[in-house]
Amino acid sequence: MAGNVMTNNVAVSGVMAETASDAEIVAQFKQRGCWGLYTSVDLKGCDPASIRDPEKIHRFIIELCDLIEMKRFGEPQIVHFGPTERVAGYSMTQLIETSLISGHFANETNAAYLDIFSCKEYEPSKAAEFCRDFFGAESVTYQVLFRD
Repeated sequence: MAGNVMTNNVAVSGVMAETASDAEIVAQFKQRGCWGLYTSVDLKGCDPASIRDPEKIHRFIIELCDLIEMKRFGEPQIVHFGPTERVAGYSMTQLIETSLISGHFANETNAAYLDIFSCKEYEPSKAAEFCRDFFGAESVTYQVLFRD
């Protein structure tokens, strides 16, 4: 059963299981010899103050990299911008030795949209739950893709 499988709000490309644990995802990643592992994390109902605080966002990047054991390359870029109020908020990028972590924080909806891509394996659900807890989000959904 190749293709995408929806499991507990997680879409996993190529995993053959009704539920996919972090251990199963990492094992499949290694077995397939994938180029990269990508996790898209959507947070809704974030604590408004936390997504509007560049120092907190900076701390988040460092703690997330430590949690998933990624070595940061340079300092994070954190910029507040938006051509309209609808999309205004902070955006961030952090190069890691194995690729990139990026995200945008939407002020109007108190949402966050985060992307973690690495050629080194990590635990996607652990990362997504950390994101939810760090920003006090009411909900988290995430998708996991193998990049072949």
